[in-house]
Amino acid sequence: MQQVGMGQATTVEGLVEQLIDVGATAVRRGFVLASGGNLSARLPGSEQFVVTGKGTWLDRLTPKDFTVMNLAGEIVGGNPAPSSEWKLHQRTYQVRADANAIVHMHPQHAVLVDALGHEIRLLTLDHTVYVRSIGRTDFYPNGSDELADTAAEQAKEHNCVLLAHHGCSALGEDVGMAFRRAMNLEEAATATYRALLLGDRTTRFPVTADEAIQHA
Repeated sequence: MQQVGMGQATTVEGLVEQLIDVGATAVRRGFVLASGGNLSARLPGSEQFVVTGKGTWLDRLTPKDFTVMNLAGEIVGGNPAPSSEWKLHQRTYQVRADANAIVHMHPQHAVLVDALGHEIRLLTLDHTVYVRSIGRTDFYPNGSDELADTAAEQAKEHNCVLLAHHGCSALGEDVGMAFRRAMNLEEAATATYRALLLGDRTTRFPVTADEAIQHA
């Protein structure tokens, strides 16, 4: 199996293989349960993307569990029923030509810290380099136009978008980077949660994201 983080795959088969790997890892790490969350990747050089099918369990994905869609929202191949969150992926790809993959998962600490009214703080070099900044939407029903449109609006400025009481959406130039950003967002939330337990409400990484990238 092609390993996550090996760069942008150039075929549908390669992208699907990477997404299958990410799905299995996300469930194993506790970022999603069963059919929660969904994954997609843009086909290189095209206006099409491949997205997990409706109701698919992310740790049981096979090549038959993916739908190919275009940016107009039309099904052009694969599984006839895409994830109910396909609009979340479609609208974000429409506004971010540089995004080639989107990982949507339901990380516990990110959702909890936000639901309790706390900002997720970036505390380590990796948090700052990979997450950089966090966008946010209010709660909207899953699969809704409101969720897809507000997440896309936030994605214009942020690579990680927190969906209130729901999950997160992370973008990348390839599947591996999208997943790395999603994982670092959840790690930052976990670190923030632990800091709050210790009574700390102010500590964060000491330099800006741009400064951190220069030294990474």
